[in-house]
This record gives sequence, C-alpha cells and structure tokens, in this order.
Amino acid sequence: MASHSRPRPPHNADERATLTGFLDHQRATLALKCEGLTPDQLRTPAVPPSGLSLLGLVRHAAEVERSWFQVVWNGERVTAHWPGKSHGTYAEFDATGADPDEAFTAWRTACARSRALVAAATSLDETTHWRDEVFSLCYVLTHMIEEYARHNGHADLLRERLDGATGE
Repeated sequence: MASHSRPRPPHNADERATLTGFLDHQRATLALKCEGLTPDQLRTPAVPPSGLSLLGLVRHAAEVERSWFQVVWNGERVTAHWPGKSHGTYAEFDATGADPDEAFTAWRTACARSRALVAAATSLDETTHWRDEVFSLCYVLTHMIEEYARHNGHADLLRERLDGATGE
C-alpha cells in the first residue's frame, strides 16, 4: 500500500472532536485499504466461500452512512443506492460487476453529508426517534466507529489476501 496520510484522532479534546476524529480515522482507513488496487481487485471476493470484497465494504459503508445519519438521525426519506431484488433487502455487498467510481462517489458523498449533519447538531446529547427507539448523536457516532472498525478488520484480511499488503 502506498503511504497515505490519515487524520489521527486528537489525544486531548472534547467528546465531539474525539468521536468525530476517531470516525474520520476509520473512514480513512477503509480508503487506505482500497488504495492502489484495480477495479477487478476491488471486486474480488478474496476469502471463498464468502462473497465479501473491498468494493462491497465500500458500498456497505455508503449505505450505513446514509441510513444512520440521513434516515435515522435526520429523518430523511432516501432510497438505498443498491436495493436488493426483494423489498427490504440490500445488495451493496454484491460487488460483481460494480463500478468502483460509483461506489466511492456514493460513499464520499454520504460521508460529507454525515459530517454536515453532525456539525449542525448542538450537542451529542441531542436525540432522534426512529421507529420505536430513541438514539443520541453520541450513540450514532459511537456505533459508526464500531461499524467501521469491525469492517476495517475484514478489509485488512481482504487486502492481505489480494496482494500481501499489511499494516495500517
């Protein structure tokens, strides 16, 4: 992997700066794991029998950003980028024939929208009601850090299997 400058979370900051710093670091880590690969490599399910690929992870990250920040947090009515064949299912992990430029554009756009929504909130204690549950902004940010960290672990293994590259 090429050297890549990722934002580092602050070591001594308020809670919002710390959480958004960790989330941006995790986002940048996913981008780093995909850096320098061909479209075919990005689409390759590297650990059979799983169909999981790096491009599938990027598409999933776009959907998770969209769903948690736009739908749950902000109450927007937006549709999935990659809906499944039947209602209520999603096809983001199926990257067979998927366009990397489309996926990365959707992901970067969703991340920018998420950052704007977080910046507009006055407090991490703000809440939203979605379905029968109440979520604080602090919860949403923490959940997103967990989501990326889990999938970045997958991305580590996928990248190593593709070309042997390891490390942050």
